[in-house]
Amino acid sequence: MMDRNYIPVPVPPRPITVPSSNTSALKIVLAIFAAMVAAVLGLIVLLLIGVEAGPVGLIVGMICACLPVPVYVMLLLWIDRYESEPIWMLITAFLWGAVVAVFVAYVLNTIFAVVSAISTHSMQVGETMGAIVSAPIVEESAKASILFAFFFFKKDEFDGIIDGIVYAGMVGLGFAMTENIMYYGRALVGGGVDALTTVIVLRGMVAPFSHPLFTSMTGIGLGWSRQSDNGFVKVTMPVVGLMFAMMLHGAWNLSATLGRTWFMVAYLMIMAPAFVITLMTIFFSLRREGRIVREFLYPDYQSGLFPLQEYEKLCSIRGRMGMSWQVLWNRGFSVWRVRMRRNQIASELAFHRCRVARGFVGSPQAAQERERAYQQMLQELRRRLAT
Repeated sequence: MMDRNYIPVPVPPRPITVPSSNTSALKIVLAIFAAMVAAVLGLIVLLLIGVEAGPVGLIVGMICACLPVPVYVMLLLWIDRYESEPIWMLITAFLWGAVVAVFVAYVLNTIFAVVSAISTHSMQVGETMGAIVSAPIVEESAKASILFAFFFFKKDEFDGIIDGIVYAGMVGLGFAMTENIMYYGRALVGGGVDALTTVIVLRGMVAPFSHPLFTSMTGIGLGWSRQSDNGFVKVTMPVVGLMFAMMLHGAWNLSATLGRTWFMVAYLMIMAPAFVITLMTIFFSLRREGRIVREFLYPDYQSGLFPLQEYEKLCSIRGRMGMSWQVLWNRGFSVWRVRMRRNQIASELAFHRCRVARGFVGSPQAAQERERAYQQMLQELRRRLAT
């Protein structure tokens, strides 16, 4: 833990190495290639849904499934109050769930259902086995793959449980959106407007966060592993989280196949408690992040970079919201953006120092340069707020 009497020793600046044009060009090419692959897979998924539901079912399903998504995304992102995640990573997580994970799940679940139907000589048994056995394993593994990629390759943007829940929630929302297009289209074609209304109520209102909740178990496991110093926890929790996601998903699908009574029992006895526990986990994780901000920004308060009142407010969600609303109300939108930017950079500095203290930064010199850059940005933003 950082000593509160510690003040960072200034390091003489040295030129920052600029990435070569070849490296930048390679990243651009890879990004374009990934976008093209995602677009092709997305078109294939929509084509498969369109073949099953028809063009009208596809269009209506897309409208009904996509309209509430911005609201759910805003609610999810509100959780990440201290250190907002990079937009490109949030978009990547959402598109992975909406396109790649759905495509993988569609193919593998279909194969499993067909094999099961052939083995049991019953299409109904095959579909049931696919929903109970294949779907939880395949879908949660497909969604979790991008979370594990972030966990291992973007350590500077995956600090703990809150990050895990946010990324997992984005993946789950993307997956649920595409899946809802299919279910809404099927309902319209098979039962008309009444059937569509029933499915919208069940999937869009009663249980809109089912997929995000399932995948959040994996996110919590990865986040717990990242923020823990216990070797056993670091190794086992990602696997435990993924197993919990599969079991929760499997129990939910099983209840749906057993009828309305068992569905309501599972909703009240499994889903609702799991949702409450997740909310409690978010609450205590946010308190932990507030303590990180308080501890690792203390040297900057001592050095005068943050006045006492601002420092205290940066350490709590209520304080941050109060500062932001006050600036928005009294000084307008442009100054509010500066205030929000200063809040964000302050958090990034605190979490960067936390990662350095825990040994997650490879190069001490690069870490010092990054810290100095954060401090320079904070000074500039303070100057802009004062004008």
